[in-house]
Amino acid sequence: MDSQYDLLLKGGHVIDPKNQINQRMDVAIANGKIARVAPDIDRSAAAVVVDAADTYVTPGLIDIHVHAYHTREPEGLSVVIDHHSFRSGVTTVVDTGTAGAKHFLHFKRTVIDAAKTRIFALINIVKSGMVGDFEQDIREMDAELAASIVLAYPDICVGIKTAHYWTEHPADDMHPVWAAVDRSLEAADICHKPLMVDFWPREDRTYQDLLKKMRPGDIHTHMYAQQFPILDDAKKPPKFLFEARERGIIFDVGHGAGSFWFRQAVPAMAGGWTPDSISTDLHIGNVNGPVFDMITTMSKFLNMGMPLDEVIYRSTVTPAQEIGHPELGTLSEGAEADVAVLRLDRGQFGFWDCGRAKIMGTQKLVCQLTLRAGKVVYDLDGVTMPEWPNAPAPYWTIRR
Repeated sequence: MDSQYDLLLKGGHVIDPKNQINQRMDVAIANGKIARVAPDIDRSAAAVVVDAADTYVTPGLIDIHVHAYHTREPEGLSVVIDHHSFRSGVTTVVDTGTAGAKHFLHFKRTVIDAAKTRIFALINIVKSGMVGDFEQDIREMDAELAASIVLAYPDICVGIKTAHYWTEHPADDMHPVWAAVDRSLEAADICHKPLMVDFWPREDRTYQDLLKKMRPGDIHTHMYAQQFPILDDAKKPPKFLFEARERGIIFDVGHGAGSFWFRQAVPAMAGGWTPDSISTDLHIGNVNGPVFDMITTMSKFLNMGMPLDEVIYRSTVTPAQEIGHPELGTLSEGAEADVAVLRLDRGQFGFWDCGRAKIMGTQKLVCQLTLRAGKVVYDLDGVTMPEWPNAPAPYWTIRR
């Protein structure tokens, strides 16, 4: 008799913030979809049963700040995302502006279409993308061209990105201080999508002025970077930050190699300045530290005092909403079965920031199992597999 379910995750603690579930439940999967979430689902109804006791079962994690366009020369920025996503419970990522309009089709063909990880893209306002001196050239910033790519590929492109416009020139016709931001806002208006901003303030373009320019739904990433005045003289978050959030501006972590500092994050969080979304800014310059991966970044927030259900919420529901894909980041019945099974280890753990300073923590998340569209893409301990003496006959042959 055919099984009703392909896979049953049995006895785990389900955290599905979108559906307000935070309790022990079973999760059944069939045909790549979430078939049922309920207590005590019959084991005999599933082809494969996984004992998920002592783990947390969550929607597949969503990292909205990575660099995944690894096929473009010159190399030096992006990772092969499938090598990093699933082992961290991540099933969906957003490449944030590695490609501009000039190279998007190459990015799509060589990376997005070939990856198992679901990849969305923010299109760089600079048509040549990242990284190079061309990022300072306003002639590279074509709002209509960038917007046209987003409009042509709405299932993949979720917005516009501006970054790395660091020009130190005095303001003039060739170096307007707000050129990258203004042209990005123009592009975002044309395609009716959000803008993500990576920004370095200076005397004639302040952080407060940037936030006033941004529109509701636009995303400021690197929120705990050292260059932003997010603490006043009393080490409290200033009022203008909360006013910007009230106006609809979204604040994202974007950890990166130089954009997350405990001396900023710890007092800011103590003062109520928490992120809307948790993300890594994963690239080849930080995968061996200080970022490592999404789950390590999440563990940092857990050890700074954010409750686990809030950490999951900001790694699933809110990023899905921010990129206009609220169907993701949930275990709703009928949703695509992107699932992370996480273990919460307790002990003494160190976590370090971009300045090579650390905090000590007592909790650390570890990914045990990741499902992408119902298929096992990462299984740390082989929990979905039989022990070798009981393995079926194909075990004894080499698949060619």
